[in-house]
Amino acid sequence: MPAWIPGKELCEGFFFDVAKPILDETFPGLCYTAGLLGYGSDVLGYDDEVSRDHMWGPRFYLFLREEDLASEPEIRRTFAQRLPYTYRGYSVHFSPPDPNDHGVRHAVFLEEGEVDPLIFIQTIPDYLKSQLGFSDLRYLTAADWLSFSEHRLLSLVSAQLYTDDLNLQETLDLLKQYPHTVRLYLIASCWDAIACEQAFTKRCGAYGDDLGSRLICARVAERLMRLCFLYAGRYAPYSKWFGTAFDRLPVAQEIRDAIHAAVAAERVDEREEQLVRAQWLVAQLHNASGLTEPLEVQIVPYFGRDIRVIYADRIAEAVKQKLCGTELEDVPLMGSLSQVGGLSTVSNDVSCRQRVRRLYESM
Repeated sequence: MPAWIPGKELCEGFFFDVAKPILDETFPGLCYTAGLLGYGSDVLGYDDEVSRDHMWGPRFYLFLREEDLASEPEIRRTFAQRLPYTYRGYSVHFSPPDPNDHGVRHAVFLEEGEVDPLIFIQTIPDYLKSQLGFSDLRYLTAADWLSFSEHRLLSLVSAQLYTDDLNLQETLDLLKQYPHTVRLYLIASCWDAIACEQAFTKRCGAYGDDLGSRLICARVAERLMRLCFLYAGRYAPYSKWFGTAFDRLPVAQEIRDAIHAAVAAERVDEREEQLVRAQWLVAQLHNASGLTEPLEVQIVPYFGRDIRVIYADRIAEAVKQKLCGTELEDVPLMGSLSQVGGLSTVSNDVSCRQRVRRLYESM
């Protein structure tokens, strides 16, 4: 196996060293955008040696104008005949899509014949529709935003464009972060979900249900982590990279330490102590955000019981008040499907988008 090279570096070099000279010589004057975006851990910068086993290697997207799409077969023939078999030790040739594995392709070393590279050619509107179920991004409603997969949004705004004759970056900039109202709604939803279970980590543990206590602690911890993404103005990836991305957020290390300690705690009292401390710290993030008037947040007994809370419902309500007069005013605080672990099959399925969207339409 060749020496490890991060996918972003490999793909950028492949385009500029190999593919672009072929395009410039064979199709002079062709207007196109090329880059790396969409699927793949390499797009997010999370790839490692294990990532190389499928759909990874020298690759890029080539976007054409509608009127130039007729050139696609000729471009593919040219690449098939002129691309090298390897680039920096990695195969440029890939197997046919596996119909039994979601069309996955694998790098295959070739010694003769034509190359079948991992180069995707299409128009920008067709690509956006395949990713989001929507190609015109200028007039999105709050319901549209909440029906999009958050991981898909991240994979698009993480694009690395090598050349951009078609101004794709200008379109992607429209997706850079959640609109203010949608962000408020998601923040209120997270705090509301925390409030619903804020007393249960200690209650379950004290009753002898240590497993239940751990599960609830983990759910609250995940909501706190999602709040950190929202306060930082960043999209969160799906579960495989969620913890990795959280560790790279620009938030205080003490927040990470408290969340980690809560989830790792063996004793119920320590679990509660660290979890409520994490809530208090994230509440300080909220106050620093300026999204509402600063709220006095204290760690106090839960209605006089031997359970400690910050009354997260007060924060949820304060944020919800900011939704008055918006299209999300009457929508229940249920967050988005992307915020529910394990639902990526639905949240990432573009064919489900319209049905998901109806969850957020005015009632």
